[in-house]
Amino acid sequence: MTVPPRSETPLLTMRNVTKEYRGVAALKDIDFDLRRGEVHAILGENGAGKSTLVKILSGAVTPSNGEIGLDGRRIHIATPADARRYGIAMVYQETNLVPALTVAQNLYLGDEKFFNRLRGTYIEAQQLLQSLNFPVEPTALVQSLGTAKRQMVEIARAVRLEAKIIIFDEPTATLTPEEKHHLFALIDRLRSEGVSIIFISHAVEEALEISDRITILRDGTRVVTDGAKAFSRETIIRHMVGRTLTNELYGRAANTRKVRRPGEKVLSVQNLSMQNIVRNTSFSIFAGQVTGIFGLVGSGRTETAKIVAGVIKRDLFHGGDVRLGSVAVRYRSPRKAVGDGVVYVTEDRKGDGFFETMSIAENLYIGQISSRESRGMLASVSQMRALAAVWTKKLNVRTLNDDARVIELSGGNQQKLVIAKALVQKPRLVIFDEPTRGVDVGSIAEIHHLIGLLADEGLAVIVISSYLPEILSLSDRILVSRQGRIVEEISPSEATSESVMFAAVH
Repeated sequence: MTVPPRSETPLLTMRNVTKEYRGVAALKDIDFDLRRGEVHAILGENGAGKSTLVKILSGAVTPSNGEIGLDGRRIHIATPADARRYGIAMVYQETNLVPALTVAQNLYLGDEKFFNRLRGTYIEAQQLLQSLNFPVEPTALVQSLGTAKRQMVEIARAVRLEAKIIIFDEPTATLTPEEKHHLFALIDRLRSEGVSIIFISHAVEEALEISDRITILRDGTRVVTDGAKAFSRETIIRHMVGRTLTNELYGRAANTRKVRRPGEKVLSVQNLSMQNIVRNTSFSIFAGQVTGIFGLVGSGRTETAKIVAGVIKRDLFHGGDVRLGSVAVRYRSPRKAVGDGVVYVTEDRKGDGFFETMSIAENLYIGQISSRESRGMLASVSQMRALAAVWTKKLNVRTLNDDARVIELSGGNQQKLVIAKALVQKPRLVIFDEPTRGVDVGSIAEIHHLIGLLADEGLAVIVISSYLPEILSLSDRILVSRQGRIVEEISPSEATSESVMFAAVH
């Protein structure tokens, strides 16, 4: 898929770029350049500085020091409007759309004509989305869209602005294999038209496939920059984390490891239904096991989990039966579910997982007072800090300082915080929805190890994931979701990528 860059002359340069937060350097003297018509991947663990670097280019963050050049002249990017004026567009990992507006309105937001004809705007938006092979209705409200389609709207907006430089931050995290194929074809087309792409992904194989050059960051410094052909998966991981994780990550195939035997039945679901999204689905969950649920986006797997956890409600009539142990339950809010020991770790950590302007300690304490054992009493600052110290150490949450706000953490450390916030509630059933989406390889290994420990301790664990190697590596049982129901259970000893995917699409 890759083609040689059109020019060896840099379109964009960054020299000695440094960013400090409260005296602690998140970036240290970074040098980076981007050529015209190339795809340049930036890789690194969470906390390596990738997001900080591209946020400086997008105008969301102001550097403490350093210079930025575009087309041979020095520029100053103070705001996102400055970045857009220079032809730099950013597609964020966690979408930056207005939920109450339609898709078309979001596409043209900030770039509206003096006189707007709504019907014409919808027609233009429809043509743009169809040209990109994105199955999104321009008249749909963004708040009604799933995560994958919101990502498509972000990408379409960047393409519509005809930017010279487009930054993709984890663009494939929510896409199906077919959608990912369309995205890569789009990136290839943009490259052939002379658009320069900065591509951030935790999927090493994607970077090797799509990029012309790769830059690897570690601990806020640049480790290496070279052509993509000079790297392999192993060398990239070694540069990123300083060690080899190949056997630690997805190296354990399901049919070569010991599968945990089921304990007592913790959850029983019969004929669960919600509108046309969840359709008469039935399954059981057992203590001491990791149950993996695989399905494509739109298969109803997340909605099923949210019904179980009380986040959304099932149909009032003929909605099915949910039993926790032997007790029939119908949760109308997550609070009652948490009180019974059922917690849901959301796939949308930014929207639903934490309070970003609060500290780690405050977020964890909010999780604790929601637990079934809490009496809702106020805690002292020292108690909150002690709680934070225990869980940041247990989950290896890396922070700039003890009082760091969640917004200052990297994506992987934010995800660990969301998990810790759920675990302080002392659950008996934990539902992980895309637990490693947007997480670096080092943190993936840590989260996988934690999930295994929870099952070993006797908890019932559900892992919902779109990434087949994760399902195959973690699961003691594999359930496949399609068109709103669980359609098949596959033994881990017999499961292959082909057999699970076949069950998900046929």
